[in-house]
Amino acid sequence: MDLIQLIVLLIVIGVLLWLVNTQLGQFIDAKLLKIINVVVVVAVVLWLLTLFGLLPGRTIHVGSG
Repeated sequence: MDLIQLIVLLIVIGVLLWLVNTQLGQFIDAKLLKIINVVVVVAVVLWLLTLFGLLPGRTIHVGSG
């Protein structure tokens, strides 16, 4: 993955999280919003660690052998 693509993807994730917090914050309980924020941040951090090779990731091998 190219660095520009990574930055754009992180910006998109941030904007989506901001939209959830601002637009749905009126309708969802504050505790649930906090849980959503924590889950998204932890998932992104784990994904980035796996992407940069700092955390072993799962690989799926397709084919015979």
